[in-house]
Amino acid sequence: MTGLVPVDFLSFAASFLIFAHGIKTYGMKETEKHNERIAKMIFASVYPHYVTKVESKGRTVAELHQVIKWLTGFDDKKLKKLIDEKVTFETFFERAALNPNAHLITGTICGYRIEDIENPLTKKARYLDKLIDELAKGKKMEKILRQ
Repeated sequence: MTGLVPVDFLSFAASFLIFAHGIKTYGMKETEKHNERIAKMIFASVYPHYVTKVESKGRTVAELHQVIKWLTGFDDKKLKKLIDEKVTFETFFERAALNPNAHLITGTICGYRIEDIENPLTKKARYLDKLIDELAKGKKMEKILRQ
């Protein structure tokens, strides 16, 4: 069936567009279906969008990797391995050693107030989204890394 796009992909695409273009949709409610979609999303399918976003705003892949390492503990070698394995976000964050200061990441991203997100995996994914958004917006690395 060419020409048809799965609904899950459309939902992801809409969510990514909201993230990538900073569309404000405050007050969105987290749902179990939404949380499940994030859990099953393949990190390697989203990673190129992270790279595009930061590079289009004049930041580097090295800076992106620095942010990911701060949040997860993954060095470049481990990150590449996870991308090559095509792990889900669920597996990605299960293997991560979340930074003890991650709770300092607050505010809104993708229409969600991070502090109000109840699902632990969804909260971790939004932490990552928020850090990448701050990087793309030109925030100083010391501020992004909550130092």
